[in-house]
Amino acid sequence: MIDIERRNLTLSALIAPLLAAMPARAAAPSSGTTHGEQTWGMDDVPWLGDEQIAMLVYPGMTVMDLVGPHCMFGALMGATLHIVSKTLEPVTSDAGLTIVPTATFDTCPRDVTVLFAPGGTDGTLAAATDRQTLAFMADRGARAKYITSVCSGSLVLGAAGLLDGYKATSHWSCRDALAGFGAIPTDARVVRDRNRITGAGVTAGLDFGLAMVAELRNRTYAECTQLMSEYDPDPPFNAGSMKTAPPAVKAAMLDMASDFSKRAEALANAAKRAPAKP
Repeated sequence: MIDIERRNLTLSALIAPLLAAMPARAAAPSSGTTHGEQTWGMDDVPWLGDEQIAMLVYPGMTVMDLVGPHCMFGALMGATLHIVSKTLEPVTSDAGLTIVPTATFDTCPRDVTVLFAPGGTDGTLAAATDRQTLAFMADRGARAKYITSVCSGSLVLGAAGLLDGYKATSHWSCRDALAGFGAIPTDARVVRDRNRITGAGVTAGLDFGLAMVAELRNRTYAECTQLMSEYDPDPPFNAGSMKTAPPAVKAAMLDMASDFSKRAEALANAAKRAPAKP
């Protein structure tokens, strides 16, 4: 298991001489928001932090929903990442890749900077109806600075009562179902509404992760992370969204996803009909 704290300190020691040798750019004050055109001098970049980031895992999740954001969060020097599940038993994703949790619902810190949920299909619907999972998400979400998800992970947030009255996105196959949880479905790659930040399907986790790095540190830190990751998308096809995919591809995928879409809608509608909690 990687010692994240030791790795962060090592990275800090390696990067400090490089930063000292860089000519500082003209510094400009910043609110540290995700978007904006201001630039910072390297002397003003908050390289070290102390964020506590709790990333839920559960059987049948889509592993890319976790790994993309984890890659970006892992670039936050000084941050601690908790891979959280019911137990410390290995968790197998929908594609068969196994993840080993580092914390349980009981041992995860009570107060976290970021609470995150990945998505999936059958596994996500199971997690979104699991009492222990929802109780954990609701409890940590009550105090988390940021409540976040990628892909259909927003269904878990919604089922835990964490999206009522908030704009949010999800995978296209279940985005509209969010309305059943009181959310406002929004078609965008990354959606922020106050402290709720959600990403669209699967690969949007990389965009989400970079947006979170900028939010937690600043834009320059996020740009350094992007460059070190060499995240410079140039896909071989232009079929990555419902806006650009060829009609035949859209028709085939809509048909394939129809059962999951219906079950996601049913889950959200059941939440809508449930009596309000005292």
